[in-house]
Amino acid sequence: MFEPGTVALAQVQFADPMETKKRPAVVLFEELSNVVVAGITSNPEMKGIPLTKKEGAIKDSIIKTNYIFTIMERAVTKKLFTLTKQKKNLLHQELNKKLEKLKE
Repeated sequence: MFEPGTVALAQVQFADPMETKKRPAVVLFEELSNVVVAGITSNPEMKGIPLTKKEGAIKDSIIKTNYIFTIMERAVTKKLFTLTKQKKNLLHQELNKKLEKLKE
């Protein structure tokens, strides 16, 4: 349904299990009706990968590589835009750095 690198609106669950909000997220992969995404925030104080309005974001934002979660396919409500090849590569590199720690 959604390709890796797609930025989409998704119903995201927060700390209160009953509370969900529509938030942008980057699709990392999809499997068996589950979608693994990285959250996006407009809080410039957060760490992650910058995403600008020029690239398609509604406002300058950050792809949070420390906020990865799985949602059901039907929770992804709307495609917004697709990351550039360069931004996809940067996201891949940053996620790989975190996963490399599993080898230690």
